[in-house]
Amino acid sequence: MRMRHDEFLRWDNKAITLLGMSGVGKTTLANKLPKSRWFHYSADYRIGTKYLEEPILDNIKKKAMQINFLRDLLRSDSIYICSNITVHNLAPISTFLGKIGNRKLGGLSLEEFKERQCLHREAEIGAMRDVKSFIVKGRDIYGYPHFINDTGGSVCELNDKDVVESLAKHTVIIYIRADKDMEDELIKRQIDNPKPLYYQEAFLDQQLAEYMRLEGLHSIDDVDPDQFVQWIFPRLVEHRRPLYEAIVDKYGYTVEARDAEQVQDEAGVLDLIAAALQQTGDQRRLSGEV
Repeated sequence: MRMRHDEFLRWDNKAITLLGMSGVGKTTLANKLPKSRWFHYSADYRIGTKYLEEPILDNIKKKAMQINFLRDLLRSDSIYICSNITVHNLAPISTFLGKIGNRKLGGLSLEEFKERQCLHREAEIGAMRDVKSFIVKGRDIYGYPHFINDTGGSVCELNDKDVVESLAKHTVIIYIRADKDMEDELIKRQIDNPKPLYYQEAFLDQQLAEYMRLEGLHSIDDVDPDQFVQWIFPRLVEHRRPLYEAIVDKYGYTVEARDAEQVQDEAGVLDLIAAALQQTGDQRRLSGEV
């Protein structure tokens, strides 16, 4: 949604979508907006509790069935398994997504990994399509005048024009851009603690082939899951940067992550976004776009 900074500040029912790499500060910035007035929509929470709930539970049960004691209890309905996904605990989603590589090291086969990647993509698309209806629910059912959409880091990779256009139609899209130093920080965190990631299939195929060539590996089962995540993450950062920029150039606005870090409260968030709208409007006028 395009608007002038003064229109944004006067907007009675603000709706914002935050884009950016995981760890760049989207959730931190969103949490500056009071939950008494803002409906906080977590894409990852929606993914885990709506679209991937059954696959996540099936994966947990599959693991439990490998343990004789638990298998007997599950088959006799003596126990049941549920996932305790909350906005602050999204570990079941990450565990389900998994890492590719040696099964003895907790890795997944290429086929299973891609199947889970596909399920995650469809789940994220579903969660983003739900934004429109949750804006209405947040206001009309729960009484929240404003709405904030905290997206996952992989939303730029969905390659679904309808999803992006829907977000642009119903929300102001704000891209939180990391500078080089922050990107280096994100890379260091991932190296120190490799976490499962979503990849576009073509990107994964290309990078996996290159990794195996460089390491002299001949089978997916030769891949160390953590080492591959550590190796590919800097390349993923490079891959995603232009994808975010393409979205924001057409539909949104950019704020710097370092500026977002300085925000202390709701007024600061709104001022930060209004300044981004003002800057983009000025640039468009200078270039003759408006």
